[in-house]
Amino acid sequence: MSAIFKDHDSDKPVKRKWWTSRVAIYTALFLWAVICLFPIYWTFTTSFKLAPDVMRGNMVPWWDFTPRWKGWESIGFSPRLIGEVSTVRDEFLKRFWNSTVISLTASFLAVVLGSLAAYGLSRFNYRFGFMKNSDISFFFLSQMILPPVVLALPFLVLYKSLALLDTRVGLILLYTLMVLPIVIWIMRDQFQGIPIELEEAALVDGLGIWGAFLQIVVPIALPGMVAAFILSLVLCWNEYFFAALLTATNSTTLPVMVASQTGSQGINWWSMAALSSAAILPLIVVAIFLEKYIIKGMAAGAVK
Repeated sequence: MSAIFKDHDSDKPVKRKWWTSRVAIYTALFLWAVICLFPIYWTFTTSFKLAPDVMRGNMVPWWDFTPRWKGWESIGFSPRLIGEVSTVRDEFLKRFWNSTVISLTASFLAVVLGSLAAYGLSRFNYRFGFMKNSDISFFFLSQMILPPVVLALPFLVLYKSLALLDTRVGLILLYTLMVLPIVIWIMRDQFQGIPIELEEAALVDGLGIWGAFLQIVVPIALPGMVAAFILSLVLCWNEYFFAALLTATNSTTLPVMVASQTGSQGINWWSMAALSSAAILPLIVVAIFLEKYIIKGMAAGAVK
Protein backbone atom coordinates (compact mmCIF):
# COMPACT_ATOMS: atom_id res chain seq x y z
CA MET A 1 0.00 0.00 0.00
CA SER A 2 2.83 2.36 0.83
CA ALA A 3 4.42 1.65 -2.55
CA ILE A 4 1.22 2.72 -4.31
CA PHE A 5 1.18 6.06 -2.46
CA LYS A 6 4.88 6.52 -3.23
CA ASP A 7 4.29 6.02 -6.96
CA HIS A 8 1.35 8.41 -6.85
CA ASP A 9 3.47 11.05 -5.15
CA SER A 10 6.28 10.58 -7.66
CA ASP A 11 3.90 11.49 -10.51
CA LYS A 12 3.29 14.96 -9.07
CA PRO A 13 6.65 16.47 -10.15
CA VAL A 14 6.13 15.04 -13.65
CA LYS A 15 2.65 16.54 -13.92
CA ARG A 16 3.86 19.82 -12.48
CA LYS A 17 6.68 19.90 -15.04
CA TRP A 18 4.22 19.08 -17.86
CA TRP A 19 1.86 21.89 -16.84
CA THR A 20 4.75 24.33 -16.46
CA SER A 21 6.03 23.57 -19.95
CA ARG A 22 2.52 23.91 -21.39
CA VAL A 23 1.93 27.26 -19.73
CA ALA A 24 5.32 28.52 -20.95
CA ILE A 25 4.64 27.37 -24.54
CA TYR A 26 1.16 28.87 -24.74
CA THR A 27 2.34 32.09 -23.10
CA ALA A 28 5.10 32.43 -25.67
CA LEU A 29 2.64 31.68 -28.51
CA PHE A 30 0.18 34.24 -27.15
CA LEU A 31 2.87 36.92 -26.93
CA TRP A 32 4.05 36.13 -30.45
CA ALA A 33 0.46 36.33 -31.75
CA VAL A 34 0.06 39.75 -30.09
CA ILE A 35 3.30 40.97 -31.68
CA CYS A 36 2.26 39.73 -35.14
CA LEU A 37 -1.32 41.04 -34.96
CA PHE A 38 -0.55 44.39 -33.33
CA PRO A 39 0.31 46.19 -36.63
CA ILE A 40 -3.08 45.14 -38.05
CA TYR A 41 -4.83 46.30 -34.87
CA TRP A 42 -2.97 49.62 -34.91
CA THR A 43 -3.77 50.20 -38.59
CA PHE A 44 -7.46 49.43 -38.17
CA THR A 45 -7.91 51.57 -35.06
CA THR A 46 -5.96 54.47 -36.58
CA SER A 47 -8.53 54.67 -39.37
CA PHE A 48 -11.05 55.76 -36.70
CA LYS A 49 -8.83 58.37 -35.04
CA LEU A 50 -8.58 62.13 -35.35
CA ALA A 51 -5.25 63.91 -35.71
CA PRO A 52 -4.80 64.61 -31.95
CA ASP A 53 -5.46 60.93 -31.14
CA VAL A 54 -2.83 59.84 -33.64
CA MET A 55 -0.24 62.27 -32.27
CA ARG A 56 -0.88 61.23 -28.67
CA GLY A 57 -0.57 57.56 -29.55
CA ASN A 58 -3.96 56.60 -28.14
CA MET A 59 -4.56 52.90 -28.61
CA VAL A 60 -7.79 51.63 -27.02
CA PRO A 61 -11.12 52.73 -28.59
CA TRP A 62 -13.71 54.19 -26.21
CA TRP A 63 -11.00 54.31 -23.54
CA ASP A 64 -8.22 56.48 -24.94
CA PHE A 65 -10.27 58.01 -27.78
CA THR A 66 -13.74 58.11 -29.28
CA PRO A 67 -13.82 56.42 -32.71
CA ARG A 68 -14.73 58.66 -35.64
CA TRP A 69 -15.23 57.88 -39.33
CA LYS A 70 -12.68 60.46 -40.52
CA GLY A 71 -10.37 57.95 -42.19
CA TRP A 72 -13.18 56.12 -43.96
CA GLU A 73 -14.82 59.40 -44.99
CA SER A 74 -11.62 60.34 -46.80
CA ILE A 75 -12.10 57.36 -49.16
CA GLY A 76 -15.90 57.61 -49.34
CA PHE A 77 -16.79 54.54 -47.27
CA SER A 78 -18.31 56.08 -44.14
CA PRO A 79 -22.01 55.47 -43.36
CA ARG A 80 -22.76 59.11 -44.21
CA LEU A 81 -21.16 58.97 -47.67
CA ILE A 82 -21.75 55.40 -48.75
CA GLY A 83 -24.97 56.25 -50.63
CA GLU A 84 -23.59 59.40 -52.27
CA VAL A 85 -21.40 59.90 -55.31
CA SER A 86 -17.73 59.99 -54.36
CA THR A 87 -14.84 60.48 -56.78
CA VAL A 88 -12.38 59.25 -54.16
CA ARG A 89 -14.35 56.04 -53.70
CA ASP A 90 -14.50 55.55 -57.46
CA GLU A 91 -10.73 56.00 -57.65
CA PHE A 92 -10.24 53.51 -54.83
CA LEU A 93 -12.47 50.93 -56.53
CA LYS A 94 -10.60 51.44 -59.81
CA ARG A 95 -7.24 50.83 -58.16
CA PHE A 96 -8.66 47.92 -56.16
CA TRP A 97 -9.84 46.33 -59.41
CA ASN A 98 -6.44 46.92 -61.02
CA SER A 99 -4.68 45.26 -58.09
CA THR A 100 -7.10 42.33 -58.18
CA VAL A 101 -6.78 41.67 -61.91
CA ILE A 102 -3.02 42.14 -62.01
CA SER A 103 -2.26 40.09 -58.88
CA LEU A 104 -4.58 37.17 -59.69
CA THR A 105 -3.47 36.91 -63.31
CA ALA A 106 0.24 37.20 -62.53
CA SER A 107 0.00 34.67 -59.70
CA PHE A 108 -1.92 32.22 -61.88
CA LEU A 109 0.59 32.50 -64.73
CA ALA A 110 3.50 32.14 -62.31
CA VAL A 111 2.03 28.97 -60.77
CA VAL A 112 1.33 27.41 -64.20
CA LEU A 113 4.73 28.23 -65.68
CA GLY A 114 6.59 27.61 -62.42
CA SER A 115 4.93 24.21 -61.93
CA LEU A 116 5.92 23.09 -65.41
CA ALA A 117 9.51 24.24 -64.91
CA ALA A 118 9.71 22.69 -61.44
CA TYR A 119 8.30 19.38 -62.67
CA GLY A 120 10.92 19.24 -65.41
CA LEU A 121 13.71 20.01 -62.94
CA SER A 122 12.50 17.34 -60.52
CA ARG A 123 11.96 14.54 -63.07
CA PHE A 124 14.41 15.06 -65.95
CA ASN A 125 18.13 15.75 -66.25
CA TYR A 126 19.11 18.90 -68.11
CA ARG A 127 22.45 20.29 -69.15
CA PHE A 128 22.96 23.85 -70.36
CA GLY A 129 26.68 24.33 -70.89
CA PHE A 130 28.28 23.65 -67.53
CA MET A 131 24.94 24.04 -65.73
CA LYS A 132 22.99 21.02 -64.49
CA ASN A 133 19.62 20.82 -62.73
CA SER A 134 20.89 22.12 -59.39
CA ASP A 135 22.70 25.00 -61.10
CA ILE A 136 19.62 25.89 -63.14
CA SER A 137 17.49 25.88 -59.99
CA PHE A 138 19.95 28.17 -58.24
CA PHE A 139 20.00 30.42 -61.31
CA PHE A 140 16.26 30.95 -60.96
CA LEU A 141 16.62 31.76 -57.27
CA SER A 142 19.53 34.12 -57.94
CA GLN A 143 17.18 36.39 -59.87
CA MET A 144 15.78 37.45 -56.48
CA ILE A 145 19.18 38.80 -55.40
CA LEU A 146 19.09 41.85 -57.68
CA PRO A 147 17.45 44.87 -56.00
CA PRO A 148 14.48 46.24 -57.97
CA VAL A 149 16.13 49.65 -58.44
CA VAL A 150 18.82 48.01 -60.63
CA LEU A 151 16.11 46.90 -63.06
CA ALA A 152 14.23 50.20 -63.05
CA LEU A 153 15.91 51.88 -66.03
CA PRO A 154 16.03 48.77 -68.29
CA PHE A 155 12.35 48.03 -67.73
CA LEU A 156 11.42 51.68 -68.19
CA VAL A 157 13.19 51.84 -71.56
CA LEU A 158 11.89 48.42 -72.64
CA TYR A 159 8.28 49.16 -71.68
CA LYS A 160 8.38 52.53 -73.40
CA SER A 161 9.57 50.95 -76.65
CA LEU A 162 6.89 48.23 -76.41
CA ALA A 163 4.10 50.66 -75.42
CA LEU A 164 3.53 48.78 -72.16
CA LEU A 165 3.82 51.76 -69.82
CA ASP A 166 0.72 52.32 -67.68
CA THR A 167 -0.90 49.06 -68.79
CA ARG A 168 -2.12 46.05 -66.83
CA VAL A 169 -0.40 43.70 -69.27
CA GLY A 170 2.95 45.29 -68.50
CA LEU A 171 2.59 44.81 -64.75
CA ILE A 172 1.21 41.28 -65.18
CA LEU A 173 4.26 40.23 -67.21
CA LEU A 174 6.66 41.87 -64.77
CA TYR A 175 4.98 40.45 -61.66
CA THR A 176 4.94 36.99 -63.22
CA LEU A 177 8.70 37.16 -63.74
CA MET A 178 9.14 38.56 -60.23
CA VAL A 179 7.46 35.67 -58.36
CA LEU A 180 8.35 32.88 -60.79
CA PRO A 181 11.62 31.88 -58.99
CA ILE A 182 9.80 31.44 -55.68
CA VAL A 183 7.11 29.29 -57.30
CA ILE A 184 9.73 27.12 -59.01
CA TRP A 185 11.55 26.42 -55.75
CA ILE A 186 8.37 25.67 -53.82
CA MET A 187 6.96 23.38 -56.50
CA ARG A 188 10.26 21.61 -57.10
CA ASP A 189 10.25 20.45 -53.47
CA GLN A 190 6.61 19.45 -53.82
CA PHE A 191 7.25 17.29 -56.89
CA GLN A 192 10.36 15.74 -55.38
CA GLY A 193 8.22 14.58 -52.46
CA ILE A 194 5.87 12.65 -54.79
CA PRO A 195 7.04 9.06 -55.47
CA ILE A 196 8.03 8.63 -59.10
CA GLU A 197 6.58 5.11 -58.98
CA LEU A 198 3.08 6.61 -59.24
CA GLU A 199 3.94 8.15 -62.60
CA GLU A 200 5.67 4.99 -63.79
CA ALA A 201 2.52 3.02 -62.99
CA ALA A 202 0.44 5.59 -64.91
CA LEU A 203 2.76 5.26 -67.91
CA VAL A 204 2.40 1.48 -67.80
CA ASP A 205 -1.39 1.91 -67.80
CA GLY A 206 -1.17 3.86 -71.04
CA LEU A 207 -0.95 7.50 -69.98
CA GLY A 208 1.65 9.77 -71.52
CA ILE A 209 3.93 12.21 -69.73
CA TRP A 210 1.30 14.97 -69.87
CA GLY A 211 -1.46 12.59 -68.78
CA ALA A 212 0.56 11.39 -65.79
CA PHE A 213 1.38 14.96 -64.87
CA LEU A 214 -2.19 16.29 -65.12
CA GLN A 215 -4.05 13.28 -63.71
CA ILE A 216 -1.62 11.95 -61.11
CA VAL A 217 0.90 14.58 -60.08
CA VAL A 218 -1.19 17.77 -60.14
CA PRO A 219 -3.96 16.51 -57.78
CA ILE A 220 -1.33 15.38 -55.25
CA ALA A 221 0.66 18.62 -55.54
CA LEU A 222 -2.46 20.84 -55.46
CA PRO A 223 -1.97 22.01 -51.83
CA GLY A 224 1.54 23.14 -52.68
CA MET A 225 0.32 24.91 -55.79
CA VAL A 226 -2.31 26.76 -53.73
CA ALA A 227 0.32 27.75 -51.16
CA ALA A 228 2.59 29.03 -53.95
CA PHE A 229 -0.35 30.89 -55.48
CA ILE A 230 -1.19 32.62 -52.19
CA LEU A 231 2.44 33.60 -51.59
CA SER A 232 2.63 34.99 -55.13
CA LEU A 233 -0.66 36.81 -54.64
CA VAL A 234 0.60 38.51 -51.47
CA LEU A 235 3.86 39.59 -53.13
CA CYS A 236 2.09 40.93 -56.22
CA TRP A 237 -0.64 42.64 -54.20
CA ASN A 238 1.85 44.50 -52.00
CA GLU A 239 4.38 45.43 -54.70
CA TYR A 240 4.89 49.19 -54.87
CA PHE A 241 8.14 50.10 -56.63
CA PHE A 242 7.38 48.94 -60.17
CA ALA A 243 3.73 49.93 -59.88
CA ALA A 244 4.77 53.49 -59.06
CA LEU A 245 7.47 53.51 -61.74
CA LEU A 246 5.62 52.01 -64.69
CA THR A 247 2.07 53.32 -64.19
CA ALA A 248 0.53 56.79 -64.03
CA THR A 249 -3.27 56.86 -64.23
CA ASN A 250 -4.85 53.85 -65.93
CA SER A 251 -3.18 50.92 -64.18
CA THR A 252 -2.13 52.25 -60.79
CA THR A 253 -2.60 49.86 -57.89
CA LEU A 254 -3.58 50.16 -54.24
CA PRO A 255 -0.04 50.40 -52.77
CA VAL A 256 0.56 53.48 -54.92
CA MET A 257 -2.66 55.04 -53.64
CA VAL A 258 -1.71 54.26 -50.03
CA ALA A 259 1.70 55.89 -50.45
CA SER A 260 0.11 58.98 -52.01
CA GLN A 261 -1.44 60.01 -48.69
CA THR A 262 1.60 62.15 -47.91
CA GLY A 263 1.76 65.83 -48.78
CA SER A 264 3.19 69.16 -47.79
CA GLN A 265 0.97 69.19 -44.70
CA GLY A 266 2.35 65.85 -43.51
CA ILE A 267 0.97 62.31 -43.56
CA ASN A 268 -2.78 61.71 -43.41
CA TRP A 269 -2.47 58.77 -41.06
CA TRP A 270 -6.22 58.17 -40.83
CA SER A 271 -6.63 58.04 -44.61
CA MET A 272 -3.58 55.84 -45.03
CA ALA A 273 -4.84 53.53 -42.27
CA ALA A 274 -8.30 53.24 -43.86
CA LEU A 275 -6.79 52.48 -47.27
CA SER A 276 -4.40 49.94 -45.75
CA SER A 277 -7.23 48.25 -43.84
CA ALA A 278 -9.31 47.99 -47.01
CA ALA A 279 -6.27 46.70 -48.92
CA ILE A 280 -5.30 43.91 -46.50
CA LEU A 281 -8.87 42.70 -45.92
CA PRO A 282 -9.04 40.59 -49.13
CA LEU A 283 -5.74 38.88 -48.26
CA ILE A 284 -7.03 38.03 -44.79
CA VAL A 285 -10.22 36.55 -46.27
CA VAL A 286 -8.22 34.50 -48.79
CA ALA A 287 -5.88 33.23 -46.05
CA ILE A 288 -8.81 32.20 -43.82
CA PHE A 289 -10.60 30.23 -46.55
CA LEU A 290 -7.45 28.59 -47.92
CA GLU A 291 -5.69 28.00 -44.61
CA LYS A 292 -5.84 24.21 -44.88
CA TYR A 293 -4.16 24.31 -48.29
CA ILE A 294 -1.43 26.59 -46.96
CA ILE A 295 -0.66 24.19 -44.09
CA LYS A 296 -0.70 21.15 -46.37
CA GLY A 297 1.49 22.89 -48.91
CA MET A 298 4.06 23.93 -46.30
CA ALA A 299 4.13 20.46 -44.72
CA ALA A 300 4.12 18.35 -47.87
CA GLY A 301 7.63 19.24 -48.92
CA ALA A 302 9.03 18.28 -45.53
CA VAL A 303 7.65 14.72 -45.59
CA LYS A 304 9.43 12.36 -47.96
